[in-house]
Amino acid sequence: MKTYSAKPSEVEKKWLLIDAEGLVLGRLASIIATRLRGKHKPMYTPHIDCGDNVIVINAEKVALTGKKLTDKVFYWHTGYPGGIKSRTAEKTLGSAHPERLILKAVERMIPRGALGREQFSNLRVYAGSEHPHAAQNPEVVDVASMNAKNVRSA
Repeated sequence: MKTYSAKPSEVEKKWLLIDAEGLVLGRLASIIATRLRGKHKPMYTPHIDCGDNVIVINAEKVALTGKKLTDKVFYWHTGYPGGIKSRTAEKTLGSAHPERLILKAVERMIPRGALGREQFSNLRVYAGSEHPHAAQNPEVVDVASMNAKNVRSA
């Protein structure tokens, strides 16, 4: 029996809609990364972009477990001497761009390289519940019902 290898012309890309309200960040990012890469499909081929287009809404209402909201710190460097900067997850969620928390979590789960960048470009994250992709008729993915641990219990 021969091993199946998908061709780019055979790939069917769907549009998926995920509501991030109350979902645990890491588990959500893992599911999104799997969908972007296409690993949930039986025709998955590692060197072809088999993934779907993913739309995430309500990014500002994503949940973090434990004390990560206050204790998790993101660092970056400006390139200048003494230019180390930091920001907590709580500050990121409260800023003008709370969707960056999900974007960075997913970006770090996608391979680095040309194919990874192409797959990552199929992700669209919006802070509120509105999105401009209604014409694509996105299929709703209920991440909360996949596993009880995906939702942060109060």
